[in-house]
Amino acid sequence: MAASPMIVNQINKPRRTAALRVSAYALCSAIGRGRAASLEALRTRHSGLTRNNIGTTPVETWIGRVPGLEDTPLPATLAEWESRNNRLAWLGLEQDGFLDAVAQARQRYGASRVAVIFGTSTSSIDATEHGYRNLTPEGQFPESLRRTSIHTPHSTGQFVQHALGLEGVAVTISTACSSSAKAFAHAERLIRVGVADAAVVGGTDTLCGSVLYGFNGLELLSPEPCRPFDRDRRGINLGEAAGFALLEREAPAGHWLLGYGESSDAFHMSSPHPEGLGARLAVAEALERSAVGAAQVDYINLHGTASRMNDEIEARIVAGMFPSHTLAGSTKGWTGHALGAAGIIEALITLIALESGFAPGTLNSTVLDATCCGPQVRLENVDADLRLALSLSFGFGGSNAALLFARENARP
Repeated sequence: MAASPMIVNQINKPRRTAALRVSAYALCSAIGRGRAASLEALRTRHSGLTRNNIGTTPVETWIGRVPGLEDTPLPATLAEWESRNNRLAWLGLEQDGFLDAVAQARQRYGASRVAVIFGTSTSSIDATEHGYRNLTPEGQFPESLRRTSIHTPHSTGQFVQHALGLEGVAVTISTACSSSAKAFAHAERLIRVGVADAAVVGGTDTLCGSVLYGFNGLELLSPEPCRPFDRDRRGINLGEAAGFALLEREAPAGHWLLGYGESSDAFHMSSPHPEGLGARLAVAEALERSAVGAAQVDYINLHGTASRMNDEIEARIVAGMFPSHTLAGSTKGWTGHALGAAGIIEALITLIALESGFAPGTLNSTVLDATCCGPQVRLENVDADLRLALSLSFGFGGSNAALLFARENARP
């Protein structure tokens, strides 16, 4: 017997999110290490994109690579975890006093009560690639790479938990570009039901041949710096990044995670639903969970990858759901598309925007696509009193997430 519409609506009705403090956060990407450097690059419109030089025959595209990563090995106490992806994760953890903030949370709650929720697309596949490129005459990995801990999808999540001295729940989420955005939602549920008292959410992905050649095979890479929402956009630029946030219910200070929305298009392995049904549902759910109206949202950090279809669908959703005064832009022209780390980096840039009163525009683009863009999508940076902001992450294959944040003193 089919359920009545009333029952179905009650089953599907989002539960009101338990608002959490973002008591600390740190990031590292192609535009800089830490919040101050990131804000400076955004304000001065200094892009981190450079011509691709990865691989014996580099793909003709631009990438957002973190400078100096090859020269910053892990500390000796963490040497067993050595890999490029874990180096980048550690570099992210070192920024903005984040290690001290987690140490204090560990002392307050106990190591077993702080969860680690980690998002990634490739984990440390770069180390596995290196192993296959340098097989011994017997067909084995070089001895330095015979460490199972760096060849699993949970590699970097385990590394982060170990490096932070935590012993609670540890989960790795891999839902393509929405991975580290969904980490926020998973953390809220764990804290709300009492499995954890706090959570470190994060994401890291480094550039490697598998990713570049794979996306090139799908004909998604742009041969020039990406131009999100531009009339003549030609595709995406890949990037790498690491970002982390500490979520707590009882913290005395910090911005707020008010709500989230998640959905899956279940439409195609690589293309979004042509009407953006799943993405629209995720945005609507984030607003409903937060008890916030669309007109109250001041700024939206758009997923905006500069691919033809994804940008068109996202722009139509924003134009149809939000008023003209809402400020929206994509920061992919600064950082590139950081895959599994894209969600966390864009969420943290959203927090930077809230605390600095500054809405980044859309770098590299010159003429917006008038067939889909409404007045919300801006090219230029805007200084504004931002109180509430959305961060959107629409992943490969239609895995969608929307996060709604409030400035520290602006919770509705």
